[in-house]
This record gives sequence, structure tokens and C-alpha cells, in this order.
Amino acid sequence: MSAVGNNYYKEREFVGRLICSVLANRISVREALLGFPKDCGDKTVKAAWYALCHLEADEDLRKKDELYRQEQDEYIDFIAKTLSEGKELPENIVSVYEQYHNEPLIPHKTTWEGKIKKLLKFLNI
Repeated sequence: MSAVGNNYYKEREFVGRLICSVLANRISVREALLGFPKDCGDKTVKAAWYALCHLEADEDLRKKDELYRQEQDEYIDFIAKTLSEGKELPENIVSVYEQYHNEPLIPHKTTWEGKIKKLLKFLNI
């Protein structure tokens, strides 16, 4: 496994644990999103980021529709288990998020490089 693949493996495991903590109501979605690895380039982690964003955005719908809540929980649980094993998400899941969001809002590192990336994103360059 390459150094990059190894880094992604560890990041996926970490994100999987974050999502499991959300599902167990130990942390909020916001806390999990803030805990995501900074400047992560892994498309699987990016897809997980948006899956959690959608979980948060669907809060009202989840309260009204029990079946929707159960299906979404199973979907998020699948993502969490896959990531906890360090595996990539299936391409069909990744592509759902890629087609709508080509640049996730995953936080940048606090280094100069991260600050420049944040500025470029703000300027939409």
C-alpha cells in the first residue's frame, strides 16, 4: 500500500469512528464535521462529509417520516462501517455526491498552505 493509500486508510477509519459516534448520539453532526481530517483529498471521505451534511439538513424530515429516518440511518451506518474498515465507498455512493459537490467544505489545515487554500476557495478561484 502506498503512503497516500495508507494515509487515506487511517483517515477513513477515523471518519468511520466519528460517524459511529454520531449514530450513537455521543457527538453531534457538527462536532463530527469539525473533526474531519483537514485538507483530505480522499473522495470517499469527501462523500462521507456530504452524507453527514445531508443527515443534518434532513432533521425535520427525519422527525416526520419514520421510514425515511430508518433508511437514512441504515445508509449512514453502511458508510460508517465501510470507513471503519478503511475501505473505499462504492463508486455509486461517491458519484452521487461528486456530481453535485465538486469541492467539499472540509476544513483546511492552519498552515500557510491551508490558509491560502481557504482564501482561494473564498475568492472562488
